[in-house]
Parts: sequence; structure tokens; C-alpha cells
Amino acid sequence: MAAWSSRKLLRDVFLKSLVPNQLSAVRCFSSAPQSAPKIGYYSKKGRLLTGATIGLLIAGGAYVSTVDEATFCGWLFSATKLVNPFFALLDPEFAHNLGVSAAARGWVPREKRPDVPILGLEVWGRKFSNPVGLAAGFDKNAEAVDGLLALGFGFVEVGSVTPVPQDGNPKPRIFRLREEGAVINRCGFNSEGIVAVAKRLGAQHGKRKLDETSSTSPSSNNEVKQGGKAGPGILGVNLGKNKTSEDAAADYVQGVHTLSQYADYLVINVSSPNTPGLRMLQGRKQLKDLVKKVQAARDEMQWGEEGPPPLLVKIAPDLSKEDLEDIAAVALALHLDGLIVSNTTISRPDSVSKNPSASETGGLSGKPLFNLSTDILKEMYILTRGKIPLIGCGGISSGEDAYKKIRAGATLVQLYTAFAYGGPALIPQIKAELAACVERDGFKSILDAVGADCR
Repeated sequence: MAAWSSRKLLRDVFLKSLVPNQLSAVRCFSSAPQSAPKIGYYSKKGRLLTGATIGLLIAGGAYVSTVDEATFCGWLFSATKLVNPFFALLDPEFAHNLGVSAAARGWVPREKRPDVPILGLEVWGRKFSNPVGLAAGFDKNAEAVDGLLALGFGFVEVGSVTPVPQDGNPKPRIFRLREEGAVINRCGFNSEGIVAVAKRLGAQHGKRKLDETSSTSPSSNNEVKQGGKAGPGILGVNLGKNKTSEDAAADYVQGVHTLSQYADYLVINVSSPNTPGLRMLQGRKQLKDLVKKVQAARDEMQWGEEGPPPLLVKIAPDLSKEDLEDIAAVALALHLDGLIVSNTTISRPDSVSKNPSASETGGLSGKPLFNLSTDILKEMYILTRGKIPLIGCGGISSGEDAYKKIRAGATLVQLYTAFAYGGPALIPQIKAELAACVERDGFKSILDAVGADCR
């Protein structure tokens, strides 16, 4: 009797999900006496198709119900590969905006599988479940923080955010170099501005706090929680300056005052090649003056027990040895909390020179940037004597790539271009490959591998 009731309930649920024409046909099929079928009301092929559909749904539903959550989660991530060819047909910037909107609306898979312990680490007093993050530039206006963190990133960096809204450079401004796994962009800090981003982050923060307050889980107070102000993951806020601004320091200070309360770490972006004069701020004197002013602005604010958010600087890969020495000296002297190495490059390696899009103005990201940015990363690790946490960014498209960055001195790593091409399925793949690399070389934790090639 119970089995019959379950089948009836499943049939009723299925019937309610059918469109009207299918529903009428199935009702007829299920209620008409088999000895006297109403010929002409529905065709034999229709009966067979409907019956087969019902059978497949029942069988599929029964099978899925026996599958564990981890396996089902893996299926969902793998299924996103089917969408990648569709995005490839779209205009690059439209596809980008569509991806952000999908994440903002929760139309992306949620990672339910816990990260393996070997990938966990603590940096700046923040606990990261894994060292793989999403670089700034993807979610410029903090529209999809929760959705992106739910994909399984250890941290997400939003921005660059400018004080005043600005449109950026004229379109088209994003160009795919698909065969090379690269992108050239000259967006120019297109941003909704710090007020809009602050409202969005404030609303997300308030909702999260409300959820935590209303939680009735008895063990929640005893568990060691991963993450930070963005809930399950760490949130970085990347600050930029307006194109027409004559006082760069004032722009960054304004960003600190408005957004630092929502950030687990802050980034001063002085390395985008698409804002005139910005990279000049990487000079020794200019950088020192800028960092001092921004640190002072952060430190004069009221902070709780956890203290102010760490302050990092993002640098370019197109720097001379002298430039790198100057930046390292400033970072050590001012006790900078970290460096991101690196932004996009204005150079065009031989591997992309034959692509017609290579002549476009802008910063190059993706696979062709990997060697250059990794060399700069290793040099900076040596110059700072491993005293400052570095985030390796540029050309990572596999777990092995991420591992090479870590061995070169990166404590954390960031993706962007490979994620744009590979979609959500790339994230668990990279984490699994990275964990395998760490175990293969006999390290007990990811932190043990940091700077291994520089020792």
C-alpha cells in the first residue's frame, strides 16, 4: 500500500509538471480502460513517447535519489561545460556580463564538497579553506560575491572600484585570443563607483549577519569557521582611481573610508595599463607616499578586535629589476601586508604575435602571461625574503600552474582568464590537481610548499 501511494504521488507530481497538451494525453492514457482505447484522441507514437518519458523520469529520479551529494555536485559542475560553447559565440563583454548575472542570481552550481585539509591555510589571521581565488576584474561591482564564493573559490576579489562612477574606455574593449588561451582588454576601470558598491556589500553583509543571528545550530559556537566578512570565503576589495582625477591618493583614501568595513583585505591597484599615468605610481617615491597616506586613512578608522583589513599593492609584470627592488624596499619599510603579482602585460610574447587581435591596445592576460608573471613573482619573493605574503596571478589554467606559482613564492593564487574560458568546472579541477601536487612532493600542507623553488 505504501509503495502504491509513493508511485501515485510521484505520478501526480510529474503530471503537474507537464504542459497542457501532454497532460491531457497522459490523463487519457492513465485513466482510459485498456480494453477500449479512444482511438484518434492520441496517437500510438504519442503514447509510447509519453510512457517512455515517464519511465525515464521515474528511473532517473530513483537513481539520483541514491546518489550521494558529492557525486551529484560533481555532475552539476561537469554539466556547466555544455554551456561553454554557447558563451564562445557571444560578444566577449556581453558574455562576461551574462556570467556575472548568472552568478548573482544563483544560476551556477554550489560547491557542497568540503575542501581537503591539505589546502587549508591561515593568512593575515584569516582562514582560507583553499588558496585558489578569483582575481579582480570579473565582478567589478560586487554583484555576485555570494554566488562566486559558492563555486568553491577560497576568496573573491571585487573591483577595481573607483570613487566616482565611470564608463571606462569605448567599446569594443575586450578581445579573445582563444587558441592561445588569452584575452586582451582595455576596459579602463569601468565602475559603478564606491557608493553603489558600498550599498551592495552593506546589504549582503547585513543579510549574512541576520542569517547568522537567526541560526539555531547548537554546534555553531564551537566550530572553527572558515572565511571572513563574506561568510564562507574571504572577500578582497580592489581600489582604483578615476581617469580624470588629479589626486590619486585622495581617490584611494576615499575608497578605504567607504569600503574597508566590508573587506577582509584591500588592494591598491597601481598597475592597470588602461588608465593613463597609473603605472607611474609604482615608482619608489610615488609608491611610498601613496601607501603611507592610504595606511594612515585605514588606521585612523575605528576597528574591533580583528583590527583593520590588510593592505596589499597590485603590481605590473612589465617592471625592470630596479623597479622590483624599489617596490620590495617600500613594501618592507612600510610593513605592507602583501603584494599581488601580477596584473596584465602590455608586452606581446611570440606565442600570440601571429594572432590578429594581438595588435589591439590593452593588457594581455591568460596562458601567455604565465612565465613572465611567475618570474616576477619569484624575484619578488627573493627580494622580500619571504616576509610578505604574495598572491600569484597571471596565466593559471591548471592545478600544476597554481602549484608552480606557490613554489615560486605565492601564498595564494588567483584565476581570471582561464575561468572565463573554462567556467565553473575548472575550479574543482584545479583544486584537486593542486592537492595532488602537494601530496606528490611530500608536503604536509600547502604552506610548506610556498617558496620551495627559492630555497
